[in-house]
Amino acid sequence: MINNKDTLCLLFIMKKHINPKIFPIADKIFAVQIFSLIELANEYKQLKKGANESIKSLNRGLCELVILAADAEPIEIVLHLPLICEDKNIPYVFVNNKYALGKACGLHRPVIACSLMPGINFKLNQQIKKIQDQIENSLI
Repeated sequence: MINNKDTLCLLFIMKKHINPKIFPIADKIFAVQIFSLIELANEYKQLKKGANESIKSLNRGLCELVILAADAEPIEIVLHLPLICEDKNIPYVFVNNKYALGKACGLHRPVIACSLMPGINFKLNQQIKKIQDQIENSLI
């Protein structure tokens, strides 16, 4: 049985070993907001799951936000996505856990990247804009 002290130690060790190539990374509160946005986008079919589909939507100019997993192994399999995002002027953010990202996407498998696309749902588009603004403010 793991008590709270051991859990805090494990979280500290996980934070200590985060790759310096990963930036910007979402904190816990921001990650929860991102996951709820992903779940909502999945309901409205405005979500592309996986690195390949995210690349396709980026290249076609269809996505507005890209979420990446910081614990992808090896991390180099997702590090080309931020370069494409910067070229296309699309905001991106890393989250800590690929399993939590997969669960938010509605899958039982880990997901290392997903992209959110605009649609006809006004509420979802507003939330995407709010998350984009928070990412841009965290970069300043």
